[in-house]
Amino acid sequence: MKWLMDRAALWASGVLIFSTSMAFASEPEAVPGEYLVKLRPAFASVKSDFQALSRELGMYVKSSLSDSPWVLVQGASFEQSSFALKSLSQNEMVEAAEPNFIYRTSRKSDDPMLEQLWGLINFGQADSTGAAGVSGVDIGIEKAWDIQTGSRKIVVAVIDTGLDYILPDLAANAWTNDAEKNGQAGVDDDGNGVVDDIYGYNAVTNSGDPKDDHGHGSHCSGTIGGRGNDGVGLVGVNWDVRLMGVKFLTAGGSGTLADAVKAIDYATKMGANVLSNSWGGGGVSQALKESIERANAKGVLFVAAAGNDGSNNDAVPSYPASYEVPNVLSVAAINNKGELAYFSNFGKRSVHVGAPGVNVVSSTPAGYKSWSGTSMATPHVSGIAALLLAQEPGITHLEVRERLIKTAKPISGLRGKVASNGLVDAYNVLTNTIAPPDPNDPANWQYVNATASTVHPYQANGVEEFEISVPGASEMALYFSKFDTERGFDFVELYDRAGALVTKLSGTNDDSHSPTVRGDYIRVKIKADDSVQKYGFDITRVYFR
Repeated sequence: MKWLMDRAALWASGVLIFSTSMAFASEPEAVPGEYLVKLRPAFASVKSDFQALSRELGMYVKSSLSDSPWVLVQGASFEQSSFALKSLSQNEMVEAAEPNFIYRTSRKSDDPMLEQLWGLINFGQADSTGAAGVSGVDIGIEKAWDIQTGSRKIVVAVIDTGLDYILPDLAANAWTNDAEKNGQAGVDDDGNGVVDDIYGYNAVTNSGDPKDDHGHGSHCSGTIGGRGNDGVGLVGVNWDVRLMGVKFLTAGGSGTLADAVKAIDYATKMGANVLSNSWGGGGVSQALKESIERANAKGVLFVAAAGNDGSNNDAVPSYPASYEVPNVLSVAAINNKGELAYFSNFGKRSVHVGAPGVNVVSSTPAGYKSWSGTSMATPHVSGIAALLLAQEPGITHLEVRERLIKTAKPISGLRGKVASNGLVDAYNVLTNTIAPPDPNDPANWQYVNATASTVHPYQANGVEEFEISVPGASEMALYFSKFDTERGFDFVELYDRAGALVTKLSGTNDDSHSPTVRGDYIRVKIKADDSVQKYGFDITRVYFR
């Protein structure tokens, strides 16, 4: 056993605290420059003389509020409300003053499966496997829907296994090529080289029928734009949108480079605003990169899954997510607790945002299914991009990409793992709000230095244990400056004081914090098999609150 953290070291350490009680909430929405003012009883007689009252208050009186002592006044819209309210409160005529707050109906879809969609609204409900989530670990869609629910002017091309355009959740939002729909059967009515491409394109057969024969593309489509507020099934990020089916992956789930290029070029040519790409593999391709560049030149956003290898894309690129083209937005996956999914690729330079990607329920030709992958995370981001385009029609695709990254909600599970350090948030995107630091992120707690290291490399079939204590702590997290074990075979286990296993870690996790452990004690145990011996770990700090 190796004992760390004496009491003297604890109190001698520097302290940096972000209290959970800090005022991180944004200001309530109010009409700019408008205030409600309550007159003192002695000045009630002046209420009806708007001109005189305006002079006395220094603001224009717009109206009185029925028989009450309140009036509505208009100040300068550019003036900070705190200054205006202070000025009003100091006037001898004024008993009270407050902003003219804005209230909205709370728009919530009536689709019966909404509560199963933790990625949209997470109130701590269990996912499809029974694993309880953490309230608020979602894309902030409930508040976003009060602002925007989507537009049929926006087209999202789902480049995948196709689109089941007759499914109840998808049919109403399926894109249609009106020239072909209203044209002659068997004729290329719009002259685009594809015959009868009413709902999209099938690059595999070079035909106009993108009907999904696998389910993956429809599953992604349901997350982007399952028809909302229709009382049927589930709902997507967008209640209204147009989903273009572009099939290049077969019923077996695979496709070729040639067909991928054709699929991207078709979607670009036919006016898609967003390309959603939940696929990957193969080596670096100049042909594929150039097709993405052509989309960029046409102002089209290319959202791509980071990959499911559990690896660092900064070190080992994953394509198409790793192409350095300005319109590419790469997406990692998180679970319903806000942790990076064990399978998700990451990269603090080359992967940009995280999104829900574990046990995500959506529609397929075989019914509603719960699937996991960065494939499931990607359509959440594509859907939010479509919402923003509906809300701000003049915004460019590169401005959309920047907004999605800039307004992501910081969470500890993604810090240092993606460029934004956070989870996409639809409300933040629509309101262009920069999210505050995450008070539950151990990086925002106080810490003490520590020294705990395995032998390097660790031994075959070896076991090492460490005990770490911070007296008085209610919650702790370990900081690994270096962490490298054989993924899926060699594990680092963390136990609390009661001996309960809290978490198991494996793979490469340099410059990372462990999941938090309740209490003032952690027992660390590394267990290795006899196949591959890697570096092990170095613990250099313990964060606590």
